[in-house]
Amino acid sequence: MFDIAGELRSRLTEGREFAVATVVSASGSAPRGPGAALAVDRDGTVVGSVSGGCVEGAVYELCVRALQDGVTRVERFGYSDEDAFAVGLTCGGVIDIMVTPVLARASARPVLRAALSAAERGEPAALVRVVEGPAEFLGGALLIRPDGSYEGGLGGSAELDRSAADAAGALLDAGRTGTVVVPASGARRGSPRTPQGGDSSRLTGVTLFVEASQPPPRMIVFGAIDFAAALVRAGKFLGYHVTVCDARPLFATRARFPQADEIVVDWPHRYLSNTPTDARTVLCVLTHDAKFDIPLLKVALDLPVAFVGALGSRRTHTDRARRLREEGVGERELSRLRSPIGLDLGARTPEETALSIAAEIVASRRGGTGAPLTESGTPIHRDGRNVLATV
Repeated sequence: MFDIAGELRSRLTEGREFAVATVVSASGSAPRGPGAALAVDRDGTVVGSVSGGCVEGAVYELCVRALQDGVTRVERFGYSDEDAFAVGLTCGGVIDIMVTPVLARASARPVLRAALSAAERGEPAALVRVVEGPAEFLGGALLIRPDGSYEGGLGGSAELDRSAADAAGALLDAGRTGTVVVPASGARRGSPRTPQGGDSSRLTGVTLFVEASQPPPRMIVFGAIDFAAALVRAGKFLGYHVTVCDARPLFATRARFPQADEIVVDWPHRYLSNTPTDARTVLCVLTHDAKFDIPLLKVALDLPVAFVGALGSRRTHTDRARRLREEGVGERELSRLRSPIGLDLGARTPEETALSIAAEIVASRRGGTGAPLTESGTPIHRDGRNVLATV
């Protein structure tokens, strides 16, 4: 539900009642992954989406029902060959949706408000809710902090909360959303757990949905040129926290990059050596000038970041690679460099080039090939959107 954190937090602050539907499991060509949410107020106002339109009407009715009877429930939606007009996903996917009423006296309201506020501020936190288990556990919520502390409760024993916090902490560290299974007692267990919809009749325990909120990943764009302005817009659209860095104060200005989160005037290699990066960080080198590129890329290719790309022609790339080798950069590091940056879209304008770069970043992040789907027989949505763990 963190995708609509602002709207839900406002409702909680105003004391409004609502029901929230959250995707807790998705498989096949499901349009949205775990964590996607839709909420309905008492007055019928809707925010969010769980399927891009396929089952929104049915989910709306489930939310209205939850507001009336106060019951949390999980419903499955999938494609039915037997009845083409049945409510389901025409794309062929399957999603499990948990519908939770958040009423005025709900004990989970303070925990939900704290979790949503943390998400709005970009602070790491995980919200844990029960998907399967004893009826008295449904509707509870636990907020997990990165330091291992937690607040709220799942409605069971203190041992259950401790076990849930421990299990959820591992997903939070990885920034992943998914399900974990713990025994009702809260004690650890090692037997495997089948995903939702599998044969779980022989298994006992409590299935938890862990929704992790992490600060947005960083995109650092080096070189305050026209192409950079277009790439900043694309990066923001993809959900990145975008920084523009250039050593020239005349070019690195707020007027030129109004949508950037940060604008830094500094030598690119010096800034990169001192700014925080992680395994999700994307570095786009658009300076197109050896005196900036070489020292910057020497630093960048030694960092454990997600993506390093550099703008330029193939001739520029050949010269760049030669200079980097002369600076002692090894072949292993050079193999990480995406240069020339971008997919072959025939791009000409800054906007088209930014789209080309953004497309390569997405393909790299999601394991895509970049090939047209009409010519590819691979699944449109790859495995890995559901995280399933057992403790």
